[in-house]
Amino acid sequence: MSEIQTRFNPCYSYFATFFFILSPFLFTLSTTTNIQLGSSLSASNLNQTWSSPNNTFSLRFISINSSSFSLSINYDSISIWSISNTVDSRATFTLLSNGNLQLLSGAGTVLWQSNTSNSGVSHATLDDSGNFSLKNRSNFVIWSTFDHPTDTIVPSQNFTVGMVLSSGLYSFFLKKTGNLTLQWNNDIVYWGLGLNDSVSSNISNPRLGLQSIGILSLYDDKLTTSVTLAYGSDYAESGDILRFLRLENDGNLRIYSSTKGSGNILVRWTAVSDQCQVFGYCGIMGICSYNDVGPVCGCPSENFNLVDPNDFRKGCKLKREVKDCPGSAAMLQMDNTKFLTYAPETTNDVYYVGISACRGNCLSGSSCVASTILADGSGQCYIKTSNFVSGYKSAALPSTSYVKVCNPIVPNPPPLTEEGGKRKKLEGWVVAMVVLGTLVGLIIIEGIVWWCCCRKSPKFGGLSAQYALLEYASGAPVQFSYKELQEATRNFKEKLGEGGFGAVYKGILANKTVAAVKQLEGIEQGERQFRMEVATISSTHHLNLVRLIGFCSEGKHRLLVYEFMKNGSLDSFLFSTDVQSEKILSWEQRFNIALGIARGITYLHEECRDCIVHCDLKPENILLDDSYNAKVSDFGLAKLINPKDHRHRTLTSVRGTRGYLAPEWIANLPITSKSDVFSFGMVLLEIVSGKRNFEVSNRTNGKRYSIWAYEEFENGNAKNILDSRLVDYDVDMDQAMRAIQVGFWCIQKTTSLRPMMGKVVQMLEGIIEIEKPPMPNIASEGSISGTSLNTSGPGPSSSSSLQATPLTQPSINMERPTFSHIQRDSTSFSTTE
Repeated sequence: MSEIQTRFNPCYSYFATFFFILSPFLFTLSTTTNIQLGSSLSASNLNQTWSSPNNTFSLRFISINSSSFSLSINYDSISIWSISNTVDSRATFTLLSNGNLQLLSGAGTVLWQSNTSNSGVSHATLDDSGNFSLKNRSNFVIWSTFDHPTDTIVPSQNFTVGMVLSSGLYSFFLKKTGNLTLQWNNDIVYWGLGLNDSVSSNISNPRLGLQSIGILSLYDDKLTTSVTLAYGSDYAESGDILRFLRLENDGNLRIYSSTKGSGNILVRWTAVSDQCQVFGYCGIMGICSYNDVGPVCGCPSENFNLVDPNDFRKGCKLKREVKDCPGSAAMLQMDNTKFLTYAPETTNDVYYVGISACRGNCLSGSSCVASTILADGSGQCYIKTSNFVSGYKSAALPSTSYVKVCNPIVPNPPPLTEEGGKRKKLEGWVVAMVVLGTLVGLIIIEGIVWWCCCRKSPKFGGLSAQYALLEYASGAPVQFSYKELQEATRNFKEKLGEGGFGAVYKGILANKTVAAVKQLEGIEQGERQFRMEVATISSTHHLNLVRLIGFCSEGKHRLLVYEFMKNGSLDSFLFSTDVQSEKILSWEQRFNIALGIARGITYLHEECRDCIVHCDLKPENILLDDSYNAKVSDFGLAKLINPKDHRHRTLTSVRGTRGYLAPEWIANLPITSKSDVFSFGMVLLEIVSGKRNFEVSNRTNGKRYSIWAYEEFENGNAKNILDSRLVDYDVDMDQAMRAIQVGFWCIQKTTSLRPMMGKVVQMLEGIIEIEKPPMPNIASEGSISGTSLNTSGPGPSSSSSLQATPLTQPSINMERPTFSHIQRDSTSFSTTE
């Protein structure tokens, strides 16, 4: 769930809330035209309507085709409320004399009714807000379309708990906690938008409303101001514009806008940015992917037929059911494909096994129809036992899926061409000759152009290396053009942060994936080495590491594309000073974050083919996903720095991240994985305390927090070390004591006393007993090449650096250790096991 903060402008917000609450009464007082009992509409007369006083809205029958009609309330040609039944030309819609509203088919069958017989209804109205109401003689509303929405909400309409927007198998709800939810088949929850704890705890009677200026807001009697959930991209723009929120039959919730008389309907906000993540979008056994236009649906292989050849979204069915081929079943493998798994499926049929077991267990299981193994380091295997399976295929997905079919397996064919009106495969040698001839021709033309025009121009000198690297290995990250990333980031408009390697921008890729695009600066490596380092980083997959999606390398432009983390970096939670909007992590969340960081670093140190030393582990480089899982960022980037530029960055980097440097950096000693262990210990103590390690105050008697904390631990006052903001949370003191002791072991000055990261994980998990740590001797960091380190001041602010900066000293020969090939420190760590 995304955390939504209250966006607060006192004058505007109070006015908006006041207007929203009063708006139904204002519209009730406006001029209306009464529709008398006995009035009716007929599908045979499309000119017959019930209209609002200003003729903005009308209730009438509209033609679907020559023989089918439907009844709806319309704004221009836009339906804002409708009855799903289609009817013939003899159908009627009548307000009966007993006050009941009925839709009758031509044969006289009741297709829909308001169930308001004998309720005192005297007339009906359609007001200028689009609300159709049945009222008594005192103008009290007995029934209204605003209280019984179908698939759309308009301004002035309250959407409350218990109401439902429906479209096919999809539905949209508002929960009592104020959270918004999209469901498939009233079972699978595939999207949610939630409030933070400080807001949701005050909710008693939430109401969702779309303001006329295009802002989706939540209202409640206990809130002093509304909570903004989403902005339409054209919010607050003037004009005669109708904005509305609609649940479409593709399962997505969107805000639209339309200018009166234009006939144009424009999307202004979308709930699920990646359409392929909508469960069931391509139907049963359907696989969703993207082409140049948008999402497309297909079948896993030619072992399947489309359920409906005229509608690819209805899914696929096996040509031969598995039950009809006992003993002859096989597993169809689909690379870069996953089967969507949402609650409640996430609580069942999840195993931690390897790829062979994930495939084999499904093949041997009688109830299993498909499985997915994740290649993100989590080791998770999802076994699908439901007959309804929804798939997603993308080159960026690190997963492999299997579907149980009858032998023989028939993969989907390559693209076909048309000849003489018949589908015909081209001969392989013809294709090869055409491709080869085209490539040779292009190379010759390019060579001539370069020789004549560009060979002496320094502007184009760097391009030759790029085109020479045709041997770029398969399986590497996705390569983007600079233009593609410019478009994805809207010309680098929304900056997320800036650090030693350059700025990071938010972008939306062509497949609608939200990403973080890092624009590297000072990278002057050769093309070949840059791509090799990028390939190394991208091949490093783990649940607690930020995933590299792709890169761009065009001349001087070097960019990296990472997965996007909505909750930002850990420092913004630990060291926030804004009490009004303070984000507090519970102890359970903090401990899970610490354990996640430890596992991620363990993977880099001990489980990769080559040991990768991070060199700049700090809270700013720990990102949190939607579920507050820790993701270590910027690992492996130290090798991308140009040695010349590296010396310049060293001085500023050391001053910017003091408090996390291992003593060996200062003493110009060999840098090993134990340097990261020291940094992790510092981060661990900050997670426990919520304070910077080098922070001094009256509470610490003028001592740095880490030194004061050890003295409190020595005196048996470990509770004093805990973040004071945790007073209202349950704290597992056994876990807290383990974390504190592990932190002190990690920050020992002597590297041999520091544990390996794999041992750190075991200590945090309580698998091995922890001895009492000695006093860490970190009181003095000295100076670096004449540049003194001021250790008495506070540590780096959360805004100082969002990117990793390699912490090396000017006197260290950077060509001596290459960070992805540093030898692992095998020094043992003494504990009682």
